[in-house]
Amino acid sequence: MRSTKPLDYFLLTILALIWASAFFNIKIATYSYGPLTIAFLRILFGAIPVILLCYFKKIKIEAFSKDWLWFASIGIINLVVPFFLIAYGVQKVQSNLAAILMASTPLTATALAHFFTKNEKINLTKSVGILIGFSGIIFLFSDNILFNENNIFSAFLILFGSCFYVIGGLLTLKISEKRNENVTASILIWGTIVLLPISLYFEQPWNLTPRLDSTISLIYLGIFSTGIAWLLRFYILKHNGLVFQAQVAYLIPIFGVILGFLILNEAITPKVIISLIAVIIGIYIVKGSTLVNKA
Repeated sequence: MRSTKPLDYFLLTILALIWASAFFNIKIATYSYGPLTIAFLRILFGAIPVILLCYFKKIKIEAFSKDWLWFASIGIINLVVPFFLIAYGVQKVQSNLAAILMASTPLTATALAHFFTKNEKINLTKSVGILIGFSGIIFLFSDNILFNENNIFSAFLILFGSCFYVIGGLLTLKISEKRNENVTASILIWGTIVLLPISLYFEQPWNLTPRLDSTISLIYLGIFSTGIAWLLRFYILKHNGLVFQAQVAYLIPIFGVILGFLILNEAITPKVIISLIAVIIGIYIVKGSTLVNKA
């Protein structure tokens, strides 16, 4: 692994921007498309660059191998369910709030890893970080300007969706010996297969008359926020390691709030700022404790 260069920080920032931009693009996509169709097309378009990479690098895709059940399960849990829940929730919730709610993923991962892994146990420092981070999330729900009885359930769905990302990540550890590109291509393929009939049956997308901006956002979500973002993540992991790549968690909610304000003119209340700071501090404490334990 080589030493960190300015280019690496630039690429990490680009990755954070791409992932953060997913939230306002999901919002725009919901103007014309249903959540099942958004999830399906996002996965479909995301699969294209990953499959092409595997083809050019001659990496065997094992989606239909003896491990197909693992790939299908991870595809459903790590892609299908969270993509649907987030798209459904963002219909009634500001995209910048979704960015903050999804930022709880590292905190949830730390809590669940204590029970389902051998080397990621919670200590006092991590407990403090989790407490601060989730206190910020709870405080966010007290914002009566942004949350009401009509959208509070949607916000909880987004938060629930973040839990499925974590569970999917834990399942991926079971096939950690396989190449990242192969795993990603395989779960994207299965996610596409699972969602195709479901989205066609429930939402009949052929009856839609979508807006141009919604269609552009949906294509962007698939190719950039899903496919290219994962490839960029692979590059950073390979050259700089997991610890460096994990720093993206600090940037995503910040960029998500800023982009929501700039692109969609979404409100940024004092409680949003306080919640955002609390979540970032919580993530920093948790990750800092993890680094110390591994040192």
